[in-house]
Amino acid sequence: MLDVRRMQVLRAVVTSGSVTAAAAHLGYTPSAVSQQVAALEKEAGMALLERVGRGVRPTAAGQLLVGHAAVISQRVAEAETALADLRKGRTGRLTVRYFPSVGPTLLAPALARLRREHPGVAIDPKLSDPDDPLPEVEQGNADLSIVVRRPSDENRQGIRVVHLLDDAYQAVLPTEHPLAAQQVIDLADLADEPWVGSEPPGPCLEPITDACAAAGFSPDFVARSEDYATAQGFVAAGLGVSLIPRLGLGTRHPGVATRPVRRPEPIRRIYAAVREISLAQPALRALIDALTDATKE
Repeated sequence: MLDVRRMQVLRAVVTSGSVTAAAAHLGYTPSAVSQQVAALEKEAGMALLERVGRGVRPTAAGQLLVGHAAVISQRVAEAETALADLRKGRTGRLTVRYFPSVGPTLLAPALARLRREHPGVAIDPKLSDPDDPLPEVEQGNADLSIVVRRPSDENRQGIRVVHLLDDAYQAVLPTEHPLAAQQVIDLADLADEPWVGSEPPGPCLEPITDACAAAGFSPDFVARSEDYATAQGFVAAGLGVSLIPRLGLGTRHPGVATRPVRRPEPIRRIYAAVREISLAQPALRALIDALTDATKE
């Protein structure tokens, strides 16, 4: 195998015209340069230089390797420039996983800010697996996932989770429902109501069922929808009451009323999950900052 560093020494000899001149340019002794060229000739199995007067000139094999050495040098320079751009956040690509209700309210303004601050970074946002998006981050298929975590969830090795916000669930009632006249609803007051499910099984449903259990009952789901707009439509049609998080109520159905819930207040906790090693990327850190600031707007 040819040694790339020795190829660059050969290139210096050929461009300088002599071993002595190349040694002066490289800061080596002439003996060290000669040894490097000799070792490269042994690797190549052919003579690479021939003497001409007081100087040297490349053989056909030497000229071939000098040409490749020049290409390698150019590629290394390009790689160093590209790496510097990536290190400073001027280029790169970020793949983001998210779930629907945070898209318009949280992710969109954060990505708009990131694009202004890092215009050379390509952004690839995609909806995530609702069951568990963390494997996407762990396996390197995503740089950042916005996730809902349970209080009991353990930290995974190599993964950093950054708390973004606590998203409280609100009661969603038909506008003519007697409880719609109240400013705040005790969760126990919904115990005997038929319920419209708004969440799939998993970390978004558990805050609802856990809060209902704390209030002394289990909700009687007579209809289910994993789409907040459809769940509101079911409520407006009189099928039952529902709990929907605030982020899911950006578009309000005209036939429903929403009220805060207490005793207890169900809350889903939303985090950004990234690989620890990826935090060296300035653009990724900027995205986390933008997401955090978006929760305050």
